[in-house]
Amino acid sequence: MNDVPASYRLVAGAPDSPVILHVPHSSRVIPPDVRSGIVLEDAALERELDHITDSHTARIASTAAERCAMGPWQFVNELSRLVVDPERFPDEREEMLAVGMGAVYTRTTHREALRPADHDGQHLVERYFHPYAAAVTDAVTQRLEAVGRAVIIDVHSYPTERLPYELHGDGPRPAICLGRDAFHTPPDLLAHAEKAFAGFGGTGINSPFEGTYVPLKYYGIDPRVSALMIEIRRDVYMSEPGGPAGPGLDALANTLADLVDMASTAGTVET
Repeated sequence: MNDVPASYRLVAGAPDSPVILHVPHSSRVIPPDVRSGIVLEDAALERELDHITDSHTARIASTAAERCAMGPWQFVNELSRLVVDPERFPDEREEMLAVGMGAVYTRTTHREALRPADHDGQHLVERYFHPYAAAVTDAVTQRLEAVGRAVIIDVHSYPTERLPYELHGDGPRPAICLGRDAFHTPPDLLAHAEKAFAGFGGTGINSPFEGTYVPLKYYGIDPRVSALMIEIRRDVYMSEPGGPAGPGLDALANTLADLVDMASTAGTVET
């Protein structure tokens, strides 16, 4: 595993910042040996990447970071989620297995074959998923040791129209969906995000996607780790399904910077 390049990058922020901007789904990069296990022809794979990639979210995060009074840390996935999805459970706990989208996907967004039905993705879990999870855990641990708390802001996007793979896509699809966790999302962080993002056409909570990402070492255990997921409906800032960014990106970056500054300067908040 030593000859496998890191599938992620950690961009250092201010030493006293508790905030980590986590960007797990922005890349389209698939290593050649992983590509060989995908059954789609090149054109179909590009189309699938258009649908499944949270395009431009790394740029939103990096632009926001540049505009913060106290620069946040950034943890960015350098590989496509079609390699592994770092925000899935790697075992039977993952509900998305029902549509072939566990940690290693076997089906597409339209429930078509992505990999052979008998594909064993364990080598990809070992090669990419576990090192990524360990690195995120280490990044959170470092923030706890440095400043006594950590705030994970998970930056995602989602399509305007429901895709067939979505298990809970029949609810509202607001301009900004805020994913909260009952244990890890402080009420004031959620309230500030609701207010800050309201100008983009409205916000909603946990629809069509819910919850937020916390490393399993800390999940449901350590209240010093706060977390909030931001799901941006793609028509707010880009041409769908996988086109260029528009003027909405700059406004989103400004608002995200404001949220980061609030989270950076707030005291430790009880959940």
